[in-house]
Amino acid sequence: MRRKIPSNSALLAFEAAARHASFARAAEELALTEGAVSRQIGRLEAFLGVALFERVGNRVRLAANGTRYAVQVREILERLERDSLYLMGQPVEGASIDIAAIPTFATRWLIPRLKRFQAQHPNITVHIAERMEPFILAGSGFDAAIHFEHPAWAGMHRYRLLEEVLVPVCSPTLLEDAGANASLDDLPRLHRRQNPDAWQLYAQETGITLTNSAVGARYDLHSMLIEAALAGLGVALVPRLYVGTELEQGRLVAPWPDGKGVVKNFCLVLPESIESSAGPLRAFANWMLDEARGAAP
Repeated sequence: MRRKIPSNSALLAFEAAARHASFARAAEELALTEGAVSRQIGRLEAFLGVALFERVGNRVRLAANGTRYAVQVREILERLERDSLYLMGQPVEGASIDIAAIPTFATRWLIPRLKRFQAQHPNITVHIAERMEPFILAGSGFDAAIHFEHPAWAGMHRYRLLEEVLVPVCSPTLLEDAGANASLDDLPRLHRRQNPDAWQLYAQETGITLTNSAVGARYDLHSMLIEAALAGLGVALVPRLYVGTELEQGRLVAPWPDGKGVVKNFCLVLPESIESSAGPLRAFANWMLDEARGAAP
């Protein structure tokens, strides 16, 4: 059965005319004559059986049906362009995989290590997108996800990667300015908005006294907390696996004990087992597990 879809030329002319509210400006953008644009839109209206524009003398404006249709057509054309550009950017020889990851994990842990994967598999391109919340992997367009363990991943194949253990860190200048006798309770503390009880739990675990554990600035992401700590704004309670480089370089210090409990576990989520996965994804999954084993304390 033939699909009832208008021609691409008609849709492009309509979208441009709707965006500019002008046939003349649409014609200029598309390198057509104004008459050609008018004819394309006329054919589209005839095809649909509804008027998309109201003609008032030499001026046009979208009709109610045209306003709704313009939004839908624009979204479809933009998605088609994105998908086309994506395919055009694929390597001629080789493969690519799409990974969804928690943003701070991607920027602070995964991306700094990706060059090692590229060295081992130069013909595999890894695309990374951020996803803060768990999602349905099937039909998402992603080959795998790197996320926290969560009931939403039920039915998927999950492979444990790393544990998230929190440690207080700050700039060494913050300690110097506060003086040798300053305690953790004397220093400004920084909070992650999604985990407002973290400092209270830390105090209970370690026995360190915090007069008011809730006082301090709040940030959305661990990456923001780390940057705030580097800027000397206070002490941040962050996963140790995110700040290994800064601690080694002395840009951050951690004179207090780590939290005693594991906050969350990172895992690699696959739609199939590693053994059943396609070659490029199987190579990436095995590399991830090796990297996690090497980074584990």
